[in-house]
Amino acid sequence: MKKIVVLLVSFTLVIFAGAFISKAQNRSDMQDTTIQVVSQEATIDTVTGSAQGTKDLVKREIKDVSSIKPINVIRGIIGLLVLIGIAWLFSANRKIISWKLVITGLLAQIVLALGVLMVAPVYKTFEFAGKIFVLILDFTKVGSSFLFGALVEANSSGAIFAFQILPTIVFFSALTSVLFYLGIIQKIVWGLAWLMAKAFRLSGAESLSVAGNIFLGQTESPLMIKAFLEKMNRSEILLVMIGGMATVAGGVMAAYIGFLGGDDPAQRLLFAKHLLSASVMAAPGAIVVAKILYPQDEDVTGKVSVEQAKIGDNLLDAIGKGTYEGVKLAVNVGAILLVFFAFIAMINFLFIKIGSWVNLNDWITGFTHGRYQALSLEFILGYMFSPLMWVMGVCPQDMALVGQLAGEKLIASEFVAYSSLANMKDAGIFLQDKSIIMATYMLCGFANFASVGIQVHGIGGLAPGRRKWLSEFGMKALLGGTLASMLSATIVGMILG
Repeated sequence: MKKIVVLLVSFTLVIFAGAFISKAQNRSDMQDTTIQVVSQEATIDTVTGSAQGTKDLVKREIKDVSSIKPINVIRGIIGLLVLIGIAWLFSANRKIISWKLVITGLLAQIVLALGVLMVAPVYKTFEFAGKIFVLILDFTKVGSSFLFGALVEANSSGAIFAFQILPTIVFFSALTSVLFYLGIIQKIVWGLAWLMAKAFRLSGAESLSVAGNIFLGQTESPLMIKAFLEKMNRSEILLVMIGGMATVAGGVMAAYIGFLGGDDPAQRLLFAKHLLSASVMAAPGAIVVAKILYPQDEDVTGKVSVEQAKIGDNLLDAIGKGTYEGVKLAVNVGAILLVFFAFIAMINFLFIKIGSWVNLNDWITGFTHGRYQALSLEFILGYMFSPLMWVMGVCPQDMALVGQLAGEKLIASEFVAYSSLANMKDAGIFLQDKSIIMATYMLCGFANFASVGIQVHGIGGLAPGRRKWLSEFGMKALLGGTLASMLSATIVGMILG
């Protein structure tokens, strides 16, 4: 009860702190950057929540220039300490936390970030993997063109999403099933799991689950450890859950690449590289947060053994099953976006009326320099999370926008948040490219309220005897997945100029 009271008081203070920090930053500071933003012409639609901008800003090329500056490093270190501190506050046993494991995990994330952004062999490797994802998008477009014809070339955002993005989920799901049937994914996952088990002294089962989540969904990855789930202790179960919350499946990752990169091959490759990096970096981040929230207090075996889950009787059967699962996921994603954007519009309609009655709308327009034009859910979420975004390293002018995305991901889904990010990016509403890249890392995870139910029923179906623990750990896993993604974003923010 005490923690709930502390959280409520903290959130109240956070909203006021966010407003104070944002107001304290003079908009004239924008003239010091090479990125042009017209704040009066780039705004958030108060009904739909989508960004509105001018056409000359839509085609702005996003760049990830690395430039380590002392002030960024200092703010990043403060951000890491704050995020670790939040996890420590909710720890089940603070006395037995392995700080060696925490430091090892953070160093692993930092090394990965430095490699992706500054070390040629590493970022070329990620770019090569990114090119594969871009090719998958192109292959999907061939199938979509056959099925939908000229509709694939439509320029409206809805048509692009329906006829280009959603089919990508279906094709990648079928491809993943083929790779799983052939045993390719299992071999890659086994190698990564072996490294994690040795580096972090994890059990073989939990390291397999975390490694699998880099490629698979939060309920698909546990299939590889189905035989071990009933034998896992509390610390291991929580890591399985947080590992699922902190990463995204390959199918939706390919969709995000198309979302953020659009039709520009260079931009697709850029976001493919960063989304892949975010998913890999999330693995050690999830381990760090999970072992703070519930430290391991039992001896575990590091033996890594992949459960040979059957995904089809033959290759064609595997393709069929993967396609079926992909269709279900694509329909689910489309329905979620439809429903949540409709709910956001309804909620904002009520907020606008309230703002009009109490004369808040005009004040908000002036206070945010036209970026938000009325009281809205986006405004509230943005300024609620603003202080945390500032601590993570987001510039004051962009912290409300990135905070809004963090809130949308938490209450709706990462798909809704990525949709908003794509609209904001195209509208030219961000001051710094760095904010867009950091948001890409922060949103790369399934940590939202709906995922709690998905994990309880999905993993609980594989291990009925652990359903009680899964229900008990739901909110803690949500917190852990959110913090793990934020750790990645903070570390990347330290390196980007």
